[in-house]
Amino acid sequence: MTRQNWYKHINWLNVVLIVGIPLYGCIAAYWTPLYWKTALWTVVYYFMTGVGITAGYHRLWAHSSYSATVPLKIFLAAMGGGAVEGSIRWWSRDHRAHHRYTDTDKDPYSVRKGLLYSHFGWMVMKQNPKRIGRTDISDLNDDPVVVWQHRNYLKTVVFMGMIFPCLVTGLGWGDWRGGFIYAGILRIFFVQQATFCVNSLAHWLGDQPFDDRNSPRDHVITALVTLGEGYHNFHHEFPSDYRNAIEWHQYDPTKWMIWTWKQLGLAYDLKQFKQNEIEKGRLQQLQKKLDQKRQTLDWGIPLEQLPIIDWDSFQEEAKNGRALVAVAGVIHDVSDFIKEHPGGRALISSGIGKDATAMFNGGVYNHSNAAHNLLSTMRVGVLRGGCEVEIWKRAQRENKDISFVSDSAGQKIIRAGSQVTRIAEPVTSADAA
Repeated sequence: MTRQNWYKHINWLNVVLIVGIPLYGCIAAYWTPLYWKTALWTVVYYFMTGVGITAGYHRLWAHSSYSATVPLKIFLAAMGGGAVEGSIRWWSRDHRAHHRYTDTDKDPYSVRKGLLYSHFGWMVMKQNPKRIGRTDISDLNDDPVVVWQHRNYLKTVVFMGMIFPCLVTGLGWGDWRGGFIYAGILRIFFVQQATFCVNSLAHWLGDQPFDDRNSPRDHVITALVTLGEGYHNFHHEFPSDYRNAIEWHQYDPTKWMIWTWKQLGLAYDLKQFKQNEIEKGRLQQLQKKLDQKRQTLDWGIPLEQLPIIDWDSFQEEAKNGRALVAVAGVIHDVSDFIKEHPGGRALISSGIGKDATAMFNGGVYNHSNAAHNLLSTMRVGVLRGGCEVEIWKRAQRENKDISFVSDSAGQKIIRAGSQVTRIAEPVTSADAA
């Protein structure tokens, strides 16, 4: 696209529908009084057509997360048509491509191309249909309601989008103009913007409690705006689940409607992922975040990277003024910590040049988990025949509770109580204190 031919890349029909007509509606609203009955009907019809998209187009047809009787299908197809967002077949095809190719060039409304592009830019810019990922919609082609709506989409849009809301306000209380502007044009605009927020805001704002490889996120604000479609990270992980929200406090009116329809015999076969699988995904993501946080902390030089020092060299350096202490076969330089030692200078100084394993593990004081963590940052070497050869390997062989596992980045996980300087059975002090 260049400055000379940019206009050739614009979908001018969609510009008129998405920008031009709503702009006219906003201007016309200035001279159109809003009666309370019209306002109430506008809100009610907004929710009805919105549910036509969320419960119908999205959860029923795009994801087959539940099954519906023919009367319910007809209702949802009509309401979805009133939202003026394309036919069920077209909408579901693009949405399946979005899930299959999330955040790639084959994603029809990828947020990687920009927030505004994912919101409505993909609608006002011409797209090369060959670049949109292919999906299987054979099930939709076999659904007579979907086929009928697709073939008669223009009639459905005109009647359900504009004529029907005007008939209600006009025949009901004589407000034809208000029905056209508020329940028609402006309602369509707000329903469309709510749906567009699922493509943009739900990929930009919020947390990722189940997976962070792609952009979908969970946020209550998005849920409030989109009739419950805001828990998008969950949805992308478990797309065939009829729920978007799984916690009691989360806002998902679409889920509540589907559940109600089931009680009325209008919906059935509501699909739910097993809680065990959901919790596994949540736990794995928590572990991933823990691993990322762990990598930002100083756990001391890894044991395998420390130089091996024999006992004589260790004592020689200690005699030459270096405050070296050996604990469980690991040599630590405590020079900068002597003044800060809570137990006083004399106590820590008594272990310089010596094996202080017993002293550190209960002989004098059974040090805390924090003390072992702090000590690990002072490592400078490993005694020959000490930790690497004897204590470390013996601990793995004899104590099955001590696990030297690695995180997702290959770094050893040091859990509380499993520091190499901590021995399994604390040394009992003989009236030390």
